[in-house]
Amino acid sequence: MMVLFLGFQAQAQNDSLRVHFNLTFNRVPLTSEHWYVSAQRDSIQLQTLKFYVSDLEIEFTDHSKLKALKQHHLVDWSEAESLELTVGKTTSKNIKQITFNVGVDSLSSVSGALGGDLDPTRGMYWAWQSGYINFKIEGKCPKLTSRKNQFQYHIGGYLAPYNALRKIVYKPSEQNPTQINVDVAAFFNQLNLTDFSSVMMPGKRAMKLANDAVLMFSP
Repeated sequence: MMVLFLGFQAQAQNDSLRVHFNLTFNRVPLTSEHWYVSAQRDSIQLQTLKFYVSDLEIEFTDHSKLKALKQHHLVDWSEAESLELTVGKTTSKNIKQITFNVGVDSLSSVSGALGGDLDPTRGMYWAWQSGYINFKIEGKCPKLTSRKNQFQYHIGGYLAPYNALRKIVYKPSEQNPTQINVDVAAFFNQLNLTDFSSVMMPGKRAMKLANDAVLMFSP
């Protein structure tokens, strides 16, 4: 069977090739005051959404590749400028796919507290033993009995068997070839909030939620 990949022209802005992360819930742009309903019929209001994108690379249809200038980039819903990542100089080549990791690799996790997007003041670092939080999502749901009906999911871990780093191979759309859609609904559609409202350390539950987080990244 022959598989055909369609290439899409790279978009440029100010002479730079940039990737944009489009955050939605069931394709509706995220807003802080809005209530969303998951497939589990949970009413959800989001308060925090952060995740690390690392080792992002664009592959073009001519098989050449371009790595992002930054190895680690923190996407923070509360900071609009973080939703764009500069990859390199503009190009007329057509994009085949975009690959990246959600999370921070083990080497960086054991290198000690670093600066920039990896600065512990960004609220995404546990400690040397546990490393970085790859993905953080917080909010509230009326049916929860936790304090202020809150849920907190801090997903990370770099040591076997609980390595929560996940690789994404993203096939871009023709309309927006450098836009990466992140639909948070796909995460909550797999999760019954009343089963557990909080995951704050590496382990089996964090591994499950790391797998569920992968589903958010689709054209």
